Amino acid sequence: MIMDELLAMLEMQEEILQFSHFTNEDAWELGNLIVSEIKKRKLSVAVTIRLNNGYTLFQYAADGTNLHNEYWMTRKFNTVRTLEKSSLRAAMILQKNEKTMADWFLDEKEYAAAGGGFPIRVEEVGVIGAVIVSGLPHFADHDLVVKCISHYLHIDEVPRIKGDIIL
Repeated sequence: MIMDELLAMLEMQEEILQFSHFTNEDAWELGNLIVSEIKKRKLSVAVTIRLNNGYTLFQYAADGTNLHNEYWMTRKFNTVRTLEKSSLRAAMILQKNEKTMADWFLDEKEYAAAGGGFPIRVEEVGVIGAVIVSGLPHFADHDLVVKCISHYLHIDEVPRIKGDIIL
């Protein structure tokens, strides 16, 4: 897969996976769906769902996760909240353009160019928050979130990253 194809796929995922509304109950249901997937696959992953104002609506940490995962989730959240795109798409844009977070005036201690943060975009409203996971390799973190959001929204035709990506 070439970079332009990957970026087009990531952008398409964000366009397709929009919510008609998003409530605290939606966060609870989506969060529990993600936890079910984590448990089914016996993954050591942490998940959080946060609104843009920083309010945490859902959080879970599987055995084997630690405070380091919390730090990663916070940095990924900051990236999604600021850039209004998935943290993986931000990372791939930076890689393609041979830039760093510093080139975007973002402190790498506070922001992460890594997979696992996905925007909660409400139709005709915009990005109101993010779903973030931490614990897997970056492409796998991203795909876990995409798989679960697409399942939650009952959308089957979402392009997904399969296997290892070689750019």
